[in-house]
Amino acid sequence: MDAPSTDDATLMQAWTAGDAGAFGTLYARHKGALYRFLLRTMKDRALADELFQETWSRVIAARARYRPEAKFSTWLLQIAHNLAIDSFRRSRPQADADETEAALAMQAAPEREQPEHALSDFELRRRMQRAIESLPDEQRTAFVLRMENELSVEDIAAVTGVGRETAKSRLRYAMARIRDRMAD
Repeated sequence: MDAPSTDDATLMQAWTAGDAGAFGTLYARHKGALYRFLLRTMKDRALADELFQETWSRVIAARARYRPEAKFSTWLLQIAHNLAIDSFRRSRPQADADETEAALAMQAAPEREQPEHALSDFELRRRMQRAIESLPDEQRTAFVLRMENELSVEDIAAVTGVGRETAKSRLRYAMARIRDRMAD
């Protein structure tokens, strides 16, 4: 099988039929995007690592039930998103207080004056990361799925389990907040 040019649905079918190499190709193809999604969503490397492993475990367990109606990447990210939501729900009381405190601290912090020169690439990346981290969970997920994984609004809606208009709204608000944070 010419794995690099083979589509994901064909690889899933081959893997389900016993071709272990097809799984290796799927894993290599999607591990980076999945890990980046989880790391940006969870903001905790250890938890992202745990959910990364759990996502692949779920893929392995559910391979026989996979149907190519949705793209493999959408299905994979939906599994990861559901695990992330479960994790947020388990830790919500503690996370709520931390997120509220962090948000209040950001708002109360005095604005720093920027030098007249342009920001370095490193500073821009750092500001962007902070802006992404400051987004509410739903908006951050929509933004990361769009920018990191290049998913359409429809695919974002499918991954997050919301309607198209809700996904579009979350993405629009996230983009506006990012723009505002970067303009400061």
